[in-house]
Amino acid sequence: QVQLVESGGGLVQAGDSLRLSCAASGRTFSRYDMGWFRQAPGKEREFVAFSNWNGGRTYYADSVKGRFTISRDNAKNTVYLQLNSLKPEDTAVYYCAAGRSGWEIKRGARDYEDWGQGTQVTVSS
Repeated sequence: QVQLVESGGGLVQAGDSLRLSCAASGRTFSRYDMGWFRQAPGKEREFVAFSNWNGGRTYYADSVKGRFTISRDNAKNTVYLQLNSLKPEDTAVYYCAAGRSGWEIKRGARDYEDWGQGTQVTVSS
């Protein structure tokens, strides 16, 4: 099991940027693919971004492509999500998730075994 702790959320204005961090512990971080998801009030949890075990392969939801960037530092056991050009519709609780490394791009919540507690991002207009 991997323990995950997100940080970096906050209240910002439209057009601003934030960087979310997710610190992992408990297992060998480099053996895991990582994902970011978000959940807005009254909505289903949705996929945001994916990184394979070494950051060499990434994938994004269409709604964030070109604005968000996922990256990871395996030496620090941390995955990041850079959020640029934020919009009010990006308001949500953001979760990081870990899944055993594989060949596929993990876009479904069921592809991941371990989850963090989430960090709130609120974007005002």
